[in-house]
Amino acid sequence: MSHLIVLMTASTKEEADKIVRQLLNQRLIACANTLSPVKSQYWWKNKIEETDECLVVMKTQEKLFNKLTEAIRQIHSYEVPEILALPITRGSQSYLEWLDSVLATR
Repeated sequence: MSHLIVLMTASTKEEADKIVRQLLNQRLIACANTLSPVKSQYWWKNKIEETDECLVVMKTQEKLFNKLTEAIRQIHSYEVPEILALPITRGSQSYLEWLDSVLATR
C-alpha cells in the first residue's frame, strides 16, 4: 500500500485545527502535526508576499489523496491552498500498519 505525507498551509492555527479535525473525522488522514508560525514568502498576483502561516504535515494513503484534496478545498480560506504530497518510501512497519488501520479504506 502506498502512503503519503501531505503538506498544507493555513492562514491561522485555528483554521488549520478546523481542517485537521474534519479530515480526521472523515478518516482521510491518520494524524497531523501542526507547526506555527512559519514564515512564508511567495509570488501572488504579480508581487512578492510575506506572511506568517501554519504548516500542517499529514499522513495518509495515496488512494485517499483526491478525496483529501477535495475536502481541504471545500473548507480552506485560500483561493489556491497549498496541498503537496510526498511519497513515504520507508517507515516503521508497526506505524504504517497503524496508519492503515485508522483510515477510511480499512
